[in-house]
This record gives sequence, structure tokens and C-alpha cells, in this order.
Amino acid sequence: MTIVYGDLIGGASGDMFVAALLDLGLPLPTLKSELKKIPSLKYQLEVGTKKVRAIRATRFRVLTKDKEPERTWGQIRRLIQQSALEPEIRASGLKIFARLAEAEGKIHGVAPDKVHFHEVGATDSVVDIMSAAIAVRHMKIDSFHFSRIPLGRGVTPSRHGPLPLPGPATLELLKGLPVRWLDLEGETVTPTGAAIITVLGSHFGGAPQMTLEKIGYGAGEKEFPDRPNVLRLVLGQEDASWEQDEMLVIETNIDDMNPEFYDYVLDRLFAAGARDVFLSPIQMKKNRPSTLLRIITGPALKDRLAKIIFRETSTIGIRYYPVKRMTLKRTAGRVKTKFGTVKVKIIEEPDGTKRATPEYENLRRIAQAKKIPLKILFEEVLKSFHG
Repeated sequence: MTIVYGDLIGGASGDMFVAALLDLGLPLPTLKSELKKIPSLKYQLEVGTKKVRAIRATRFRVLTKDKEPERTWGQIRRLIQQSALEPEIRASGLKIFARLAEAEGKIHGVAPDKVHFHEVGATDSVVDIMSAAIAVRHMKIDSFHFSRIPLGRGVTPSRHGPLPLPGPATLELLKGLPVRWLDLEGETVTPTGAAIITVLGSHFGGAPQMTLEKIGYGAGEKEFPDRPNVLRLVLGQEDASWEQDEMLVIETNIDDMNPEFYDYVLDRLFAAGARDVFLSPIQMKKNRPSTLLRIITGPALKDRLAKIIFRETSTIGIRYYPVKRMTLKRTAGRVKTKFGTVKVKIIEEPDGTKRATPEYENLRRIAQAKKIPLKILFEEVLKSFHG
């Protein structure tokens, strides 16, 4: 599987991302040919090289007239839908712009369809976003992994007047993802850059296990005192049979709650999206027997799950901390048996072999319907699976 790791050294913007893709091997004639399939856009592409702290990087710019009319999300959507681009490319570009519209709409208090794009509705942003979608398709990239997202601080001018950095739309787009706050004055991540990496990225934080094949550098416009302002993309083949991601552990000690309530609490936490919830017996001060409630979840659900814990338990405080997780690759499948078709999880072991684990609820329903022992059906599934 072809994967790309995005090392956000200087941050991320639309032009930096496209520049790095070109440096990585996206043919410029192919990009120009594909972009011509979008009607009514008037621009010129300027592609060259730039030395950034002794690193040769590709520089990408979209040149347009000084003044452009504002575009609404609806106008941009129609522009992309009316293009002659492949459906997969159109869908990817529309998804990125939809994320931008949702973020801008929330910040300004309007419905996404009524959002008037200013900076991100200009031709250069349309070209940047659609170029990213074109590259993913033509370079046959299966997934993107990104490092923690570096964020600078300060104030920047905009059509709405001075705005704090990171920009409100950028922060809205990055909710739930791991970031690094830098002691740096300036914008490191633009709304367009944030939208591209959040839609394309499947993993954030640690670098993936991979065999390196190509490396591309995209240059930013600004100069930072403590780091080269480049976005580095590393392309290669995933060579691990497991995946890595960052999770959050939320936990609390409880010594004064009716234990009958735990069943209800666990149901609510699972329904809200917790990956795992479990209880452990512990002993607290004054030798009181207590219960440790521990939840494993994605970072984006922290506040939602904390609210449930505070509302449904007697605790007055919780702890949370990030953890790294490694999981074997798994896909959904079905196994045909003489008793019927059973849903399974197909798990790939580190040595490449595969095994099937029947889905319990599906297994139970079939065993009840066929009036056979559960263990007989379970054994039949394993015998019938051919990985």
C-alpha cells in the first residue's frame, strides 16, 4: 500500500502542499492538463525552486488578477461539479471545500451554504485544493499520515479585520487533532492547508512504519527564525502489518456510587463513541474498596465523554493523558458455512497470515435460529475460513 508521511516542519498551506507533491513526482504537465478541465478559472502557474536553509525545495504559486469576485460555497460547488474531472477527484475536492464551509459557517454564525468565501474562495485556493485531489488520484496514494501540527501565534490582517493566530477557521478545522504550540510569531497553518490535511489525513502524530521511496519538499513564503519553512512529504510502501495512532485515556476513582449503576454508565460511554471502557477494583485512602473507571477514546471525544462521566457518576474529578496505540490490520468479511453466512473480522498477523474472528451478536442470532450450540457454529466458521 502506497502511503505518504507529511512532516509539517514549517506548517501547512495549500501552495506548500502542492509544491511538495510536485517535488515528490507529480508531473507538472499532468497537473496543468487536469486543471484545464475546471471551467472559467483564469490564472497562471509559477513553479520553480527555492533554497530554504540550504534545502532545495519546490515553490508553487497561482498568479491571478489582483481583484477577484467573492465566491460562495454554492458557486464553488457548482464550478467543481461542472468540471470534466474524474468523479473521484471531484468528490475529494468537494469534501475539502465542504469542511472549509462548515468551519467558516460556525465561526461567522451562518449556514455553510450561505458562507461567502474571501481568501479561501479565490482562484488560487480552488487550484490548490483541486491540485491536491488530482495528485492523490494520479499518484495512487492510498493514505496520508501527518506529524503533530505546529501552530504559531500573533495577529494577521484579513477581510474581517485583524484576526488572532492561529486563525479561528484553522483552529475549528483542527479540533480533535494533535498540535504543537510554537514560540513563534506568524501563521504556520492556513485554513486551506488545514482543510487539506484534515480531509486527506488518516493518522496524525507518529510516523508510520514504511519503506522510503521518494521525498519531496514544498517551500513556504515566510522565513522563520528557528526552522526551515518547508513541508516535507515522504512517499513509500507500508511494511508493517499493524497501524499506529494516538488515543486518549480518561479515568477516575470512584468509592461512593451504587455498583448497579455501572452497567448504565458503560452503555452510555460506548454509545457516545468510546473505543473501550472497563472497571478495575482498587483500594483508596482509609482502606476503602473502590473502582477505577477507565476509558480509551480518540482525542476528539474527550469533552463529550467527560460530560457523561460527571453527569452519570458520583466523581468530582477525572484524569486524562495521551497514549500511543498499535493495532493489527483488520477488515470486515463474511464466511459461508452450512448453517448460513456469518459476519467476521479478518485480522492480519505480523507474519502476513490471516485469521477470522466471528462477530458475537451475529453468531448468537444464527445459533438461536438454527437451534445449534454456539461453540459448534464458532468451530464451523473457523473451519470454513480460508485466509
